Amino acid sequence: MSDSSPLFVASDVHGHYDALLAALRERGLVDGDAGWTGGEARLWMLGDLFDRGADGVAVVRLLRGLAEQAADVGGLVDTLIGNHELLVLGSRRFGDRRFVDADGQERQFLHWWVLNGGFEEDLDELTDDEAAWLRTRQVMHLDGRSLLVHSDTEAYLGYGRSTASVNEASRKVLASDDPEEWWQLFRELTRRHEFLGQEGPARVRALLRSFGGEELVHGHSTIPDTTDLDPTEVSGPRRYCDGLVLNVDGGVYQGGRCLVVPLR
Repeated sequence: MSDSSPLFVASDVHGHYDALLAALRERGLVDGDAGWTGGEARLWMLGDLFDRGADGVAVVRLLRGLAEQAADVGGLVDTLIGNHELLVLGSRRFGDRRFVDADGQERQFLHWWVLNGGFEEDLDELTDDEAAWLRTRQVMHLDGRSLLVHSDTEAYLGYGRSTASVNEASRKVLASDDPEEWWQLFRELTRRHEFLGQEGPARVRALLRSFGGEELVHGHSTIPDTTDLDPTEVSGPRRYCDGLVLNVDGGVYQGGRCLVVPLR
């Protein structure tokens, strides 16, 4: 795998396996049998593989299979952790255990997972090995000029000032048995829309100074929710914030497209 090999990103599949597979085929990254045909290309998912669609575990298994196939030919397939991964993993770890968050509110992961579109089958079918794999994914990744994150928030700065320190901090949380720490990480990755408005460019530049890169690429907040577009009208990613930010969430669970976006 080379830093000059093609780079693709997608985000917020939300259990829509067929939509993801179709989008990957359209980009020539998989064949009709869902086998990797991307060669040395790199594919990064930006999180939220689960919920609101019924096939979250199937998405995980597809990505893990493609990761093995891609590695054999010099490519890469991987995923970041999104807020919905935290809900699924937290529900699996803590279930309906009650705890109090930093604001003094009583919480239950399982309750919030159901409220956010969780499917019982995902908890039943996700294996220990698959859950362990998810827990060790990164929450942010720098690829050349592109800083890849799930959420359009500056909350990552609360966990460190480098991608390595932020990822190490998140892994420590997910290795712990403290539901309050898990909940705080979930809450931070649920923040959104922080690059809109006049303060947006300054906030993004602060992130890029700390973590590197020349652009920030995210999902989490759908393009229809941040524009006047109907989900069916979204045909590609949205660049905004003085050109510093690229949103790749087409809103597939709202009826929009699953976007697989080439960055270079």
